[in-house]
Amino acid sequence: MTEADQREKETLRLIRKVPDLPTLVGVIVKGERVEELELRSGIRKKGVARKRKIFCQLAVGRMGYPGAEVARFLGVTTSAVNRLVVSREAANLTKYLKLF
Repeated sequence: MTEADQREKETLRLIRKVPDLPTLVGVIVKGERVEELELRSGIRKKGVARKRKIFCQLAVGRMGYPGAEVARFLGVTTSAVNRLVVSREAANLTKYLKLF
């Protein structure tokens, strides 16, 4: 991604009033009934991973955050985030899209 593409992505994110990552994780934690510590760790439990997928698909796929930034926030690898983003869309994703 070129520097111009990165600036455009950042500008679009600011124009759309996208929530910051701590706010977004708070919404997911409340809506999915998961502990933030579990979501922000590398725990591989199926239920936690499914909820992390929702977070990644929203943050990267729909809100334009870079995968590396989301990975650092969650405490997982960038490749883990990118795999979750391109995988089949999470079932509960649409309920969160309506909120933002």
